[in-house]
Amino acid sequence: MTDYVVAIDQGTTSTRAIVFDRTGSPVASGQREHRQLFPRAGWVEHDPAEILENARAVLAEARDAAGATVDDVAAIGITNQRETAVVWDRATGEPIANAIVWQDTRTQDLVDRLAADGGGDRFRERTGLPLATYFSATKIVWLLEHVDGARDRAERGELAFGTTDSWLLWNLTGGPKGGVHATDVTNASRTQLMDLATLDWHDDLLAAFGIPRSLLPEIRSSSEVYGDAVDVLPGVPIAGILGDQQAATFGQTAFDAGESKNTYGTGNFLLANTGTDIVHSTNGLLTTVAYRLGDEAPRYALEGSIAVTGSLIQWLRDNLGIIETAAEVEELALSVPDTGGVALVPAFSGLFAPYWRPDARGAILGLTRFATKAHLARAALESVALQTVDVLEAATPDLPAPIAELRVDGGMVANDTLMQFQADVLGIPVVRPAVAETTALGAAYAAGLAVGFWAHLDELRANWREGRRWEPRMDDAERAERLRVWRKAVTRTFDWVDAAP
Repeated sequence: MTDYVVAIDQGTTSTRAIVFDRTGSPVASGQREHRQLFPRAGWVEHDPAEILENARAVLAEARDAAGATVDDVAAIGITNQRETAVVWDRATGEPIANAIVWQDTRTQDLVDRLAADGGGDRFRERTGLPLATYFSATKIVWLLEHVDGARDRAERGELAFGTTDSWLLWNLTGGPKGGVHATDVTNASRTQLMDLATLDWHDDLLAAFGIPRSLLPEIRSSSEVYGDAVDVLPGVPIAGILGDQQAATFGQTAFDAGESKNTYGTGNFLLANTGTDIVHSTNGLLTTVAYRLGDEAPRYALEGSIAVTGSLIQWLRDNLGIIETAAEVEELALSVPDTGGVALVPAFSGLFAPYWRPDARGAILGLTRFATKAHLARAALESVALQTVDVLEAATPDLPAPIAELRVDGGMVANDTLMQFQADVLGIPVVRPAVAETTALGAAYAAGLAVGFWAHLDELRANWREGRRWEPRMDDAERAERLRVWRKAVTRTFDWVDAAP
């Protein structure tokens, strides 16, 4: 009998591999960061070869740390940063350029051109998504138009596109020697090229963007055997793929309509399950696929996407140098009782949900001579929670019932100060699970279900355990004032980017 399932968590800033046992508990792991490349203002890139090398390395590290052999591992799951676009040569396996990351805003001109014929919601009914630089389609177009010969090679079927799940799957199952070119429905739903109802690439969308179908991976479910690994764990089936936010939702066992979670990572992402119903938000949320298990009907979700939260703390560290490690931000923030009137709106890539304002840019407001780096650190932490309030309030009218408590996960939930402030400004309890690595866990669950390592969803629900709970302590009047000042600050960031002459 096999003892483990392994998940590869290919995130925006690092790649991890975690070995899980049958109780859903982590046994061993490996992790490596990759470079964040900023060639120009608004451009964000990753090196796909570096990501692949790191994935193989951390998979080996986790295997060895667990003392596992191929006979001990039932399956491998993959979860990944979504929307990030990789295009590579099918014959050589070489990327034609760096990956364009989901945060990248270089394609705004293309978004504007597409919106000129039908508006920003031109494709929302079919895809659940507004026109925005966030999604993969315009990134693919940019690569085809700006890399020499790329469009002709794509038309001849020589190139392949994928989000990083597809890039890893293709390489880990053989690459140029028979690698599987596929993705799952959750990642496909973030390209702006898939029809939510049919779960297939749609010809009208491909024509509108000018993307050849031969470039795209096959769309498959989130839980099935795609192929076998050829190295590190040779012969072990890769059997689960979920985009990172859907994986976190699955790891939180939010399987049914009305269940939700909020992940605090590079950005923040609230997902609320709507079951088998495709629900279109009237309040700035996205409609996306939550998961699909084998041949079962797909489950859908509403999503509130916030671009900059954890990456804001990295900015304090790497760009401003006011902390040396991300963990130091909590101590610095606690050295002052409040923000001293400072508000920080991190609209580095514009504002995502619920505003969808690509013209916005980051701003620090309320500065006086009294303000210190400690006030800035506290304002940064508070902005994470306040952005989440905006998204949760936008989601509420579209849900069958208000969210009674918020399940949270991701790296920032280790920050007790942030979690207490989040409960305070939401006015509902915030709950952290005992296993906080729910993104990797969700991918492991999807893979394990596909091969019978776990039998059914109830077995996974039984694994979920509460780790800590924060109850709100702020009174209604203070909460209302905090939100009033925050929203005033948000409006000050609008219209900063002028239309190109």
